[in-house]
Amino acid sequence: MAGHSKWANIQHRKGRQDAVRSKLFSKLAKEITVAAKMGDPDPDKNPRLRLAVKEAKQQSVPKDVIERAIKKSQGGDAENYDEIRYEGYGPGGVAVIVETMTDNKNRTASTVRSTFSKCGGNLGETGSVAFMFDRKGQILYPAAVGDEDAVMEAAIDAGAEDCASSEDGHEILTADTDLNDVSTALEAALGEAESTKLIWQPQTTTELDLEGMQKLMKLIDTLEDDDDVQRVTANFEASDEVMEQL
Repeated sequence: MAGHSKWANIQHRKGRQDAVRSKLFSKLAKEITVAAKMGDPDPDKNPRLRLAVKEAKQQSVPKDVIERAIKKSQGGDAENYDEIRYEGYGPGGVAVIVETMTDNKNRTASTVRSTFSKCGGNLGETGSVAFMFDRKGQILYPAAVGDEDAVMEAAIDAGAEDCASSEDGHEILTADTDLNDVSTALEAALGEAESTKLIWQPQTTTELDLEGMQKLMKLIDTLEDDDDVQRVTANFEASDEVMEQL
């Protein structure tokens, strides 16, 4: 399993405290506001907004928070956010992509650069590591939704590119531009997914030992704690033994 998926599992095992959950809700609401402001405020007419709303619901964001975020996009006082991607290398030479939404480019650039430096990494130029990843749509279903053959058949019929199943569940990958259509078709066939979002899928991974993983987790934790950072992806790999020690 690629690094981004393992990190999601680590986060899930750790559980989310109220403060962390509140921060997650805020970031999801920001994505909804930006998506609605850039396109139509009706999710049925705006694929990006539809996916943002779907992800928010999957993370148990309250309905009123979602509605306020959409309404906010139509107001004259709605903030203007720039979407900026930062790329660099973390401890052990792991490639890291940081996606941000900010109303102050200088503040965000300074914070991201400082975080990389303090946590043993190096911030690079745009494009310095993105070529090591593929932009994909990812849809996750629990194992209980069906056996491997049934889910694979549904994924193929929906137009997905790949489907991988394990005891932990089913991961379905699509072209980034097909995520909305494929997720809609799968929802009709299999029901609501656990997660539906765009990801950066590593083409190769860098294996880390326990010390390297601890340092990388500190970098990712610090980056994700910043309000301007929407998500962080890294192409790390670690053995089961190291993962257990974490």
